[in-house]
Amino acid sequence: FRGRGGRRRRNRPARHNRCRRHVQSLSKTRLAGHQGLDSHTTWIRKRGAGQDHICTKNGTPTQLGQDLADYFQYRSDVLTQYVQKQLMNLDEAARLYASVRKSTRSQLTVVMNKQKGEKKTPAYLTNIVRMLIDAQLKGQACDFDPRELTTFTQNGIPVQTLARWIDGAFPSTVNPLAVWEIKEYYHTTSFGSRVADGVYETLLDGMELQNLRHEFGIKCRHYLIVDAKYTWWECGRSYLCRIIDMLHMGYVDEVLFGREVVTRLPELVKEWQQDA
Repeated sequence: FRGRGGRRRRNRPARHNRCRRHVQSLSKTRLAGHQGLDSHTTWIRKRGAGQDHICTKNGTPTQLGQDLADYFQYRSDVLTQYVQKQLMNLDEAARLYASVRKSTRSQLTVVMNKQKGEKKTPAYLTNIVRMLIDAQLKGQACDFDPRELTTFTQNGIPVQTLARWIDGAFPSTVNPLAVWEIKEYYHTTSFGSRVADGVYETLLDGMELQNLRHEFGIKCRHYLIVDAKYTWWECGRSYLCRIIDMLHMGYVDEVLFGREVVTRLPELVKEWQQDA
């Protein structure tokens, strides 16, 4: 999922940049869907903040207020009409994994999840991502399991190293053209702090990569790949809102939800190959 306006989302007029800053603040609330501008002004007023910037005294939205209302409606529509349909449960993920493994005839080592006992299974989404990328690359270098920090250089001099290990890098963890993170929680029965931390980790990585782009002119594509319908949709829908917000704030280039990887990931890899 590329967000509103696809790749054009970065080229906003100034009023949309103001909207983005307010989205960054309001996205930290529990407002998981579109509830109208009134609910947002009420939330702001209860916290002692001014609201003249989003509506007049008679309740008429300002341009920024209307932009925010439109965005929250858009976000709600995206989640209910698209994202929800892409997310898979455990059985669906297992079937898709078997199908992709058969179609790609992958020889990659199967990555297992970190569960124990009966829950010990292949990490379905991780393996699907690996197999799809490998099938498209046809032998080109790719680090599917980085065990070191990602570093960027300029004129042979290291200029930035990311704070965390990422889940994959093309072609390597030194000056990658693309990096990705995978968040799959098929066996999780609640939305705990570990799942929430995964969202914050993506935000941190996005901020670091944004700084890299602004300070040094180095562009690295950043992808977030998530799945598990119960965890994300039933328990953590407000965090899906936050993910959509991160996308439009420029901290991640694209988010792939569940079964979407089958059609979209090969297209992305072709783009990487063209840039290599």
